[in-house]
Amino acid sequence: MSEPLPNDQIFIRKLTNIILANLGNENFGPGELARESGVSLYRLNRRLHSINRKTTSQFIRELRLQKALELLKNEEYTVSEVAYKSGFSSPSYFISCFHEYFGYPPGKIKKNGLENLNGDIPARDDSIPKQKRLVRRIFILTSSVIMIVAVLGFIFYIVFSGNFSHNESGLSINKRKSIAVLPIRNNSVDLADQYFYDGIMDEIFNKLTKINELRVISNTSVEQFRNTTKTIPEIGKLLDVDYIVEGRGQKFGETFRLRVQLIEVSTDNHIWAKSFQNRMRETKRLFRIQSRIARNIASELKAAITREEKELIEKVPTADIAAYNLYLKANDYQRYYQESHNQSSYETAVNLYNAALKADSAFAKAYTGLAMAYWNRYFYETYFEKNYLDSCLILADKALRYDNQLDEAYFIRGEYYRVNGQQEKALDNYDKALATNPNYYQAYYWKGYLLTWVQGDYVKGIDNYQKALSLIRNKERAILLSALGIAYRDAGFPEKAKYNFNEAFVLDSNKASYLDNLAFVEFCHENFEEALKLWEQEEEVDSTSTASHNYYFVTDGNYKEAYDLAVKDVENFKKSGSLNLVRSHRVGYAFWQVGKKKEAEFYFNQQIKYSEGSIEHNRLTAQRKSAHYDLAGTYAFLGDRQNAYKYLDEFAKRNTFPLWMVTFLKHDLLFSSLRHEERFRNIVQRVEAKYQAEHDRVKGWLEEQGML
Repeated sequence: MSEPLPNDQIFIRKLTNIILANLGNENFGPGELARESGVSLYRLNRRLHSINRKTTSQFIRELRLQKALELLKNEEYTVSEVAYKSGFSSPSYFISCFHEYFGYPPGKIKKNGLENLNGDIPARDDSIPKQKRLVRRIFILTSSVIMIVAVLGFIFYIVFSGNFSHNESGLSINKRKSIAVLPIRNNSVDLADQYFYDGIMDEIFNKLTKINELRVISNTSVEQFRNTTKTIPEIGKLLDVDYIVEGRGQKFGETFRLRVQLIEVSTDNHIWAKSFQNRMRETKRLFRIQSRIARNIASELKAAITREEKELIEKVPTADIAAYNLYLKANDYQRYYQESHNQSSYETAVNLYNAALKADSAFAKAYTGLAMAYWNRYFYETYFEKNYLDSCLILADKALRYDNQLDEAYFIRGEYYRVNGQQEKALDNYDKALATNPNYYQAYYWKGYLLTWVQGDYVKGIDNYQKALSLIRNKERAILLSALGIAYRDAGFPEKAKYNFNEAFVLDSNKASYLDNLAFVEFCHENFEEALKLWEQEEEVDSTSTASHNYYFVTDGNYKEAYDLAVKDVENFKKSGSLNLVRSHRVGYAFWQVGKKKEAEFYFNQQIKYSEGSIEHNRLTAQRKSAHYDLAGTYAFLGDRQNAYKYLDEFAKRNTFPLWMVTFLKHDLLFSSLRHEERFRNIVQRVEAKYQAEHDRVKGWLEEQGML
């Protein structure tokens, strides 16, 4: 193998630094490496192959293994801990890769101890042929030489290159510089002015999110540091960012003063700071200040701003200072309503948004604020109405009439079309929101949700979940991790699912949810007894849980247990003021089996009414074909074979199926009367085949990305 050229040495060193910086991230693969190194995946693959005849996946995996060897030799970690710390999705996969690469299992190092090591490498297994061992030794020696040469070349370049700087190197490695905007501290005597400074913070955040070369952590993630005593390096580490924007404000009558500074997390150095003073008589100057702050920050970080991004940053949402002030106050009440569901806060927010629109009827953001207020208030209350959330769509359309680049208006339209079953329109509007705001984590999340849960495209869905995860670092992140875990579970990757569920549990400490997720993994793989144990543990933690009912609907003869859980379900429903119509047929089944047939018929009828209503209005359960499945099961149990097969045939038209649907269909006691019929068996086979095809497709993609 020829020795790499100096430029190649520098390139390898840069790639090495990027991989080591993301070592513990199992989802960091060739695509992420290409993006952060600033080249296309095609060019990255070609260049690596020309340098060392390796694929990008090989390069990443071998570097992880070399680091894993260091950890095993020098740190007191178990093999499992080292597997996760070096970015492997499961200990078993790590052990297999380690053994194949080094010629001995990782456990041999821990077993033998450091004093028994032969040089730097433990003795190989005698079972490995001598010729194979020789090839591996030559490979390892050659790789070591290349790495040493690369390091020496890099040092040579640093010492003798006149145009090299630390910042430029870092920026070329990390194409998207990461940044967070902390809540602005209010130094005014009147603390009631905080809404004004929150508005300034939101605008600075919103303007930075429009710059494609910046990764801007969500404003919900920084709320945890509003009154913190933590240092900037501590905050930066928790938020996983390289830079922090912080500010202080003070008002004197109509005049406000604002000081904003940009801090580098690694050094805690202020690399840019600026003070501003303005009289609150017009908004143009206020927005000009916010735009200048965003542009100055981008300039300091050497993040290029396109002409389109510059136009978005400099846009003035309203020229009326009174309208803007009313809008900021409305946002404050809206946030409180979302937390407390206080009706008075909702009404105040709506009145303030309307007052803002009365002052400026072309104020686009006031329309979207009002739309979100209606959404939060009426989402469940009007679920089966024909004009479900139509007012939100009308308001979003009005907003776009005045500002056709308003990301939040496109997002609201995406949400409207999603819940009303117009999937392609929903995806189109999410993409439009992301086109003007590439840091819109909610758009990535709901796009991922729609792609996995409804359309069954787990490759695109998982990819969007991961993008959302890169933009949020608060406890809400646990929801995203659980969603990603569910996607992996449904696609048939239990170890990756469990890893994400565990990460979610570390963040939110929600043991009941954690146990439920683990139980469902076992259930999907037909380990019903193990699933039951976990569900019973969940019910010990959460006395209201009836999760183990899943077990009693796939295993026959447990009628008393199923009935007890059904009674508990009904009690929970009554306390909440409504019936859980999604599970009404399960309650009906349990009542029927203990002879309470009149009560059972009531719940079966409830299920039919709910499912037919969902199909009529194309609500979420209908989009996923769950409503069709529930109707088929209900009719099958009641002896109506014609309707049972009618809805089963429709259910089987899904593009693909999550594993849990496959498992339920194969074992669901509601279908006992049909289970041995050829027509039913054919439906099961079609469903299983579709699941398997998607599983194989996801597996291929994960391997391509170096994530398996």
